Amino acid sequence: MKRQKAAVAGVGFAGLVVVAMTSVGHIAAAATTKSEPSPAAVLIDAMESELHRAMGSLGNTATDNTQQPKPYFLSYAVSDSDSIAMSAQFGAIVGSNESRRRIADVQVRLGTAAEDNTHGDHRNSALTTVPLPLTDDGGALARSLWFATNRGYAKALDSYMKVKTEQQVRAKEEDGSPDFSMEKAATELLPSPPPLVIDRAAWQDRIRELSGLFKQYPDVFFNNVALEASTETDYFVSSEGAKVATPNHVARLIIIARTRAADGMDLFRAETFEADDVGHLPDQKTLTEKTVAMAKNLEALREAPVTEPFNGPAILSGRASAVFFHEVLGHRLEGQRQRGDDEGQTFTKLLGKQILPTFLSVSDDPTLATFDGVSLSGHYNFDDEGQPARRVDLIKNGVLDTFLMSRLPIASFSTSNGHGRSEVGHMPTGRQGNLIVTSTKTVKDAELREMLKAEAKKQGKAYGLYFEDISSGFAVTTRRSPQAFQVIPLVVYRVYVDGRPDELVRGVSIVGTPQAALNRILATNDKQDIFNGICGAESGSIPVSAVAPAMLVSEIETQRQAQGTARPPILPPPGAAGTGGKGGQ
Repeated sequence: MKRQKAAVAGVGFAGLVVVAMTSVGHIAAAATTKSEPSPAAVLIDAMESELHRAMGSLGNTATDNTQQPKPYFLSYAVSDSDSIAMSAQFGAIVGSNESRRRIADVQVRLGTAAEDNTHGDHRNSALTTVPLPLTDDGGALARSLWFATNRGYAKALDSYMKVKTEQQVRAKEEDGSPDFSMEKAATELLPSPPPLVIDRAAWQDRIRELSGLFKQYPDVFFNNVALEASTETDYFVSSEGAKVATPNHVARLIIIARTRAADGMDLFRAETFEADDVGHLPDQKTLTEKTVAMAKNLEALREAPVTEPFNGPAILSGRASAVFFHEVLGHRLEGQRQRGDDEGQTFTKLLGKQILPTFLSVSDDPTLATFDGVSLSGHYNFDDEGQPARRVDLIKNGVLDTFLMSRLPIASFSTSNGHGRSEVGHMPTGRQGNLIVTSTKTVKDAELREMLKAEAKKQGKAYGLYFEDISSGFAVTTRRSPQAFQVIPLVVYRVYVDGRPDELVRGVSIVGTPQAALNRILATNDKQDIFNGICGAESGSIPVSAVAPAMLVSEIETQRQAQGTARPPILPPPGAAGTGGKGGQ
């Protein structure tokens, strides 16, 4: 960014020097060869000029003899992206498209930072989202921003009137923090990412080959191999003087397959590979091995016994542990969950107190682009409120220290720590980026396994559980519901105390309450693993990562998943033995 700004200033200074030393004719010639402004410069100029015009004009005129309030804050956030997506099933391409989009989120705040139109349940009233012209036409861009700003102002004004009325009749709020924090305005224009270039034919061949591998497994009735690649630049300007441009280039390969057991239980596996460029995704040999292993595992899961409800010791692999911490702990440390009438506020009153075993610490560090050479989905340079990304030490040696903060203050914290995140079309809230769990009580995998057996034996259990992979989960954080969580394991084994071989089982769902689950961690292994995924919440779906070691817990509660009633496919797939078909190649 500094290098880019210096270059622009240098060009302007040199031009002035040349003009001063040349004749009028030379001046005219120089003017005709003047370079055109870059597309980014056109967009940013349109954003800045229209924002300043709106701030200077809105609220200056009276309507129906009533002076309308001036905005105290206005911001434009624009997402400008190119993307390519393609997918294949059973060896054939089923989708392929390119898209270009440019979308603006206009945020208008009326009143004061202490109380504005976003107060209470009206938080979304500040936001108006519109598509912008894809061409670099400053006049057209300004016109679209003008339209969105006027519409946003009207919506904010209506909400602000409702807030003022409601405050006269409602009881005193538990947390009387302001609605918006005062922050230093950042100014940094990072270079745009390189153009999105993909060898489409080569990648179509690769995903066709990978999806075709499932044809060898007749019980896998659905599969999809998808490549998604995008290049995006996010622009942010505000009435406080912020001016930020941040690039992002990501490539993601997703492999999904499903089967169904004879008793109707649906089973699926998913693998996601992510990199900053398609050229950095795993090679075809690695992807082939992963795909075949997934298909074989699904075949084995069909025949595996259905687990019974269990309450006892277990090991969560590093990946499973990472998902567990994201769902069970991470969401409850998001700042906005510490205020509001509907929030359960699990950890709000526990600042400075121990909520994890003393050998565990947890941070969230979106400034990390990679971990052990693996790209992290939750990396960003600036959050969606224009604040610099920052590492936040949430829990130190088991003791809760802080929360993930956007610009929505809470009683204990009045400023952002760079975690205001959102999907386009949503208001930013405090969200996770790269959640990282570290441990000072580590053992080798073999020893952790022996500790599991010993704990199971001590509890009189015939076995403990080993969770190899977890797909997803959800956390209930609202006050009107039990403070519970549920995560869905994909691959689970019984580890027998008497030395019998591990037994693959299916139909397991982990349930529980956060404080009980987190305080039953006994030890971890000595290697952290990575989960990359997309997390959905009130501010939309955003990319996140979690990094954690495998962990042994003294007690975990599981229940059976829904059984399902649909039968597996009655007609064998084409080409399967005995069908008379020739099969596809």
